[in-house]
Parts: sequence; structure tokens; C-alpha cells
Amino acid sequence: MAAAGDASGVLSPSERFAASRKRAGHPQVEQFRAGLGFDLDPFQIEAAGALEDGRSVLVAAPTGAGKTVVAEFAVHLAMQSVRDKVFYTAPMKALSNQKFNEFVTEYGPDEVGLLTGDTNINADARIVVMTTEVLRNMLYADSGLLANLRFVVMDEVHYLADRFRGAVWEEVIIHLPQSVKLVSLSATVSNAEEFGDWLQAVRGDTEVIVSEERPVPLDQHALVKTKLIDLFDSTGRAATNRVNPELAQLVRGGASLASVDRRGGHGGGGGRRSGRGGGGNRYRPHGQPFERMDRPDVVRLLGEHQLLPAIFFVFSRIGCDQAVKQVLRGGVRLTTAEEREEIRKIVDERCRTLLDEDLAVLGYWEWTEGLQRGVAAHHAGMLPAFKEVVEELYQKKLVKVVFATETLALGINMPARTVVLEKLEKFNGEARVPITAGEYTQLTGRAGRRGIDVEGHSVIQWREGLDPQEVASLASRRTYPLNSSFRPTYNMAVNLIDQFGRPRTREILESSFAQFQADRAVVDLARKVRQQEESLAGFEKAMTCHLGDFREYARIRRELTDLERASSGKGESRPHAERERRQRQIASLRKQLRSHPVHGCKDRESHARWAERWFTLKKDTDRLTQQIQTRTNVIAKVFDRVTDVLLGLGYLQQNDDGVTSLTTSGQTLKRIYGERDLLVAECIRREVWHDLDPASLAAIACALVYEPRRDESEAAERFLPRGAFRVALDKTQTLWAQIDDIERDHRLPGSNPVATGLSTAMHKWARGASLDEVLNEADMAAGDFVRWSKQTIDLLDQLQGTPDARLASIARAAMDSVRRGIVAYSSVS
Repeated sequence: MAAAGDASGVLSPSERFAASRKRAGHPQVEQFRAGLGFDLDPFQIEAAGALEDGRSVLVAAPTGAGKTVVAEFAVHLAMQSVRDKVFYTAPMKALSNQKFNEFVTEYGPDEVGLLTGDTNINADARIVVMTTEVLRNMLYADSGLLANLRFVVMDEVHYLADRFRGAVWEEVIIHLPQSVKLVSLSATVSNAEEFGDWLQAVRGDTEVIVSEERPVPLDQHALVKTKLIDLFDSTGRAATNRVNPELAQLVRGGASLASVDRRGGHGGGGGRRSGRGGGGNRYRPHGQPFERMDRPDVVRLLGEHQLLPAIFFVFSRIGCDQAVKQVLRGGVRLTTAEEREEIRKIVDERCRTLLDEDLAVLGYWEWTEGLQRGVAAHHAGMLPAFKEVVEELYQKKLVKVVFATETLALGINMPARTVVLEKLEKFNGEARVPITAGEYTQLTGRAGRRGIDVEGHSVIQWREGLDPQEVASLASRRTYPLNSSFRPTYNMAVNLIDQFGRPRTREILESSFAQFQADRAVVDLARKVRQQEESLAGFEKAMTCHLGDFREYARIRRELTDLERASSGKGESRPHAERERRQRQIASLRKQLRSHPVHGCKDRESHARWAERWFTLKKDTDRLTQQIQTRTNVIAKVFDRVTDVLLGLGYLQQNDDGVTSLTTSGQTLKRIYGERDLLVAECIRREVWHDLDPASLAAIACALVYEPRRDESEAAERFLPRGAFRVALDKTQTLWAQIDDIERDHRLPGSNPVATGLSTAMHKWARGASLDEVLNEADMAAGDFVRWSKQTIDLLDQLQGTPDARLASIARAAMDSVRRGIVAYSSVS
């Protein structure tokens, strides 16, 4: 593994000579460097050199460190030939759109394509930007577009930990042709070496390059009431990452906060550290309730300290929208007249395709007022067009304050001078939980604009109950582990069996990162079991008695102790007969104990102590052995269960020689991707949707992709579309229940019931209802409706590829009926 070096300082003559030799060995790196307006960092040079040498690379570095420069060098290398191609994969369509536009600017529209499921531009170009799912589907279909592919860039590869979509990353890594070099770009993870070892195992020669240096240093602050103060001690008298004593004193109420001027600097300072330790204590200031500055005042404070532009992370969409309204009500204006004019021009241009009657429904006028004053929200509930405008205006330094959910931290190019965290906890769908060190790193990674800021800043707005020591611990940890979420699916099984056969597929799946991690864990567990077995042998020797079997004696003694303890429990309410039976057991065990040969041994108690240690360690060793058994071949075992389900339902068949192959239904399942692949395939096979009109098919498709919020109730049955839709829905739900029973019989996890919460709204939309009516029916933000509509279109697109000509025709008409208005909007040109 290579680590990033220090570019600073004076090089010795020998170091200069070595650097010169290295440059001479990498002419393409030197050519690429010459065309840049800045010099490369050591980790970028290291990675580019490895690519020029013909190796794959894993680059793990903080947000904003410049990992994508390595990807751009891979594109540069591919474009030096006449035929080589490069695919750039990203986890989100917004990232894909961003990279597409950047490459078009660099290489021209003829050389660049974009494939995101709902967008298909220039697919046979030499540089193609795509979502990871699109590439996975290409690999399974053995697409001709894979010809001459030299590099695949996997941006944000740590997404393979995502429990919903992560498996796709592993599928691509495993199934890419060995001739293709992989450029894997990851956030700083604590097990980069482990991930690199796996890449080495499945992809061949791979260089692992880790940089933990932020390109722009991060100054971390706390906003306590009205005072901005350093989180860490910056006096130079203490080790790095020690809590600022002044902060601890202020939070404990040792100073009068009411008298602190709002302009109090964000320098450190001394102050006595309170004698009471941190570590889980709850902090509450004395006297008045703990007050916080209003958002307009916080924005003004940041402006006074030249800490704008800023991103405020608010872990709630409603909270983001309310924050913008609050700041505007507070009279905040962050733009000049010239900037406001430029903002109006950009907004008019980008939103010209939106229908006039939809503007009020979308909150267009309030949104544009905020933009003109330099303030905006950014979250998944917004119309994609609005989010893209916010991103563009922010990058042009026209919007100065953004209130965003954590989704903004996932790769979009929107660095700030300052990141503000209003809370250090978020709702995870079930409860409010503290953010993790990894999430903190991801969020604060947005602070500091390379080439603009000397340092970035993070501000934690202090709340009652926060512990400075715990906050400092959170803020000082920079890495988090990358764990696989891989699991075999029905679609994956039929595609791989069709290509490789069942035995080879089993071997392939055992090369997943999930199994790699499980095997490593097994190695450690097995080592521990061996050590404990040696200790058990020693314990057994120490408890050996020349008078008889002391292990048997110890077992009787242990059983007797457990029974006596249970019988002496307070409030014993067992039936009389049960108590009598237990007393007889106790008497019998006492008799066995007294009559046992070793009972009279003078060293009995010494033997007993060793026996107790033996029993305790034996119990733990048995537990570890069980863990080993459950982890060994765990992925292949799940694959076998999936295969058995498919054999039972007739998607796979076996000949007399035991060779497994696909049936006609299995061929259909090959083309169905998603969480409900088997249910969709069963509905196609049984012609459940054959009599639906386009709007009803759209409503059914929506029910299969839609995932309701935990607090959301299902649509009342009386409001669902009637007629053929109800019949099809009933049959679909019956099939789901049957599949769920089969899965549980095969020790597979099953799936959630079909969710009809959005079906009525989707049915109305597909029949031409207005946006206002549909959003009211759905009780949903426009951005969410667009997202679910596009997922519905994606499933309908799969259905139009079915051999059933009637269903394919209905699916095409359904796609057209859904893809209109705000759903059809695309800013990519």
C-alpha cells in the first residue's frame, strides 16, 4: 500500500534525482500535468503512475482531496489511442449529469455519452458516464458496448456498503473482464487495505493509495449561545484534539454567557479546565435555560467573520424549507443588485420548460425570492430542476447559504467555506440516533474550497446536554469501516447460471467482498478457537483428579447450583407439583454429589475452580465454533437457497446429468432487475396484468417500486382504482404472499408487502390529472413524486421488453402517460 507523501519542504539532491527518474518513466503523467492549471498532489501522482504502468488503483482520500483527477487521467490515457473506451460510473444521477457536462466541455459532445436509465445520450461514445446499475445490466447482457473498454471508474465505491444498492458495485467488480483496469475512488475508510486485498484477489494487480490529508485544513468551532469558539485547544500547550478548556468552562456555566459579545472571536484561549472529567457526563449551564441564536443571526455572524458561503446541515426536509423561510423573514439579504439580475436570468433559462400552471404548486415564487437573496434549500423532496439550479448558483457564488439534508454530502460538487451542524443526531426511520464519526467526516468534508480557502471551517451549534469530550472524540476520528452488503438475488442467479453454469456461479459468488470479509473473520475466529482449545486442555489437566472423573462431578455440581438458585428465587409461583419435582431433583443430585468418588478429594475445591474456568471457556469456544460454521461459505449457501426456489417455481431446470439451465420463464427473469424481480416475473408468466389499461399498469408498477415512509399508512382501499386494477392487485398480492411463504420455507428473508400508498396518485397522473391534484392526493413533495415516477418508468421499461406483445404494448403506453410535465423535465443537454 502506498501512502501520500509530503509535498512540502526542500528535496535533497538524491530525492530530486529519484523524482526526475520517476517522471521520465511516466511520460503520460507528465503530459497530463502540463495541461493542468495546478500541480498534482503526491497521492494523485502515485495513482496516475500506477495507471500508466497498467495497474488498477484504489484511491481512498477525504472529500475534496481531488480523487476525481485520477479518474480524469484514466480518461486522458484512454483518449491517447484511437479506439479505447472508458466508463465512468457514479452512484447518483445528479453526479452522472455533472460529470457528463464536465467531459463534454473537455472533449466535445461527440466523444461523451450518458446512460442513467431514463436518459440515453450517445451510448457508443468513447467516454460514457453512467449509473452503476446500467453497467451491471450491460455486463449481464454481454452488451456490444463493452468492446474496447480499457478503464472503468467507480466513483464513491464505498457505496458498496449501502444495504439497498451496494451489491451492484460488487457485481460489477467481479464480472468486469480481467483486461479492464479499475479506478476505484473511495472516501477515507479504516479498512482500505482489506478492501484493496480483495480487489487484488479478484481484479489482479491493484495499487492501494491512501491519503488522509485534507487539501484544505479544517478549523472546528462550537457556537455556544452567541460565542464562536474553537472546539480544540489551539494554545499549543496541549496535544492535538484536546477539548478547548474555555469551551468546557463555558458549557459548564463557569462564565457568564449573556455578557459575551456576539463578535467574540473564534480563537482558542486559555481558561481553567473544569476538574470533573468528561466521558458521558451531561452538561448543563447554570441559571438561565440554554438559548441558541436564531438562524438569521447565525448567518449574520458567519458573514461578519467572513465564513460564507456556508452549508447548514439540517436532518429534515421540512426543517430545511422552514430554515429558508426563517432566514428570509429575518431580513437577510446576501446579494448585490447585479447578482440578483444574474440569478433571475439563470432561473428563467433553466426553468423555461416548466408549465405556468405548475409554478405556484411547486412554490416557484417563494423559491426564486430566496435565491435572489442568496439563500436556498437542497434536499430530495425538491424538484430535480430546482436542485440543479441551486447547485449551479452556489457554484457561481451567487447563493451564499444552503440549508441541506445529508444527501448533499454524497459527492455533489458544492464545497463551502463553512459547514454548520445544527444537531449531532438524526432520525434513522425508527429513532433519533447520534451521527457516526464517518457521517461527521462526510458532512464536514464539504468545508474548504480548494484553491479559494486557506482553511475550511465547521461550526457545531451547541445544544443543552452535549458533552464536549464526546463531541471532540466524534470530530477527531477521520475514518469508518467499509463492510459489504452483498447478497445473491434471483435475477443475479439466473444471469450467472446462464453464463457460467451453477458450479462456476457458486465459485464466482464466493469471490465477493462479503465472503472475503467473512473468511477473514473466520481466520481470526479459528485462531482464537485454537488458542482457547489449548487453554481448555490446560484447564482439564489442572482439574484432573486421581480419584475419578472430575468433569462429571463438576457437571453435577453446576446443575445442582443452578437448580438451587432457581428454587430460592423470590416470588416463586410454580405449581406445587412442579416445586415437589424440583426438590426431588435437588435431593437426587446432592446424593450423586456425595457418593461421587472425587467428593472426598482433599484438593476438591482447587479442582472445582479449574473446572469452572473450563466450563466458562468451553461455552465461549462452542459459541465461536458456531459462528465459524455460520460464516463459512455463507454467500454460496444463500445462493443454493435462491436456486432451490427458482427450481421449485420452474425458472430453472436440471437434466439427467444434474446440469442446471434456464427455462423460458428464466429467460424473462434475466431482464427483470430490482427488489421484486421474482414477483414481477411471476406476474408476467401468469398474465396477471394482461387486461390492464396503461394508467392501471402504471399504478401497479408504482406499487411494486414504492417504499412508504415508516409513519405512512396505506391508501384506503375505497380510493384505489376499481375494475381490472383491483383484480390485478389482488392477484399480485396473493402471489407476493405465496412467494414470501416459499422464501421463508427456504430460510430466505422474504420481502415487504406490495405498497399501494402512491398508486391512486400515479393512476390519476397517468390519466392526465394536474400536478396540483396529484401532489395533494399523494401528500408528497414534488421531488419525491418525480423520483418514484422515474422508478415506475424504469420498471415499465423492463416490462416493454417482455416477449408478451400485449403487455409490452401496454407498458410502452404507460411509460408515455407517466413521462410528462415535471417528470419529463431533464436539464442535461
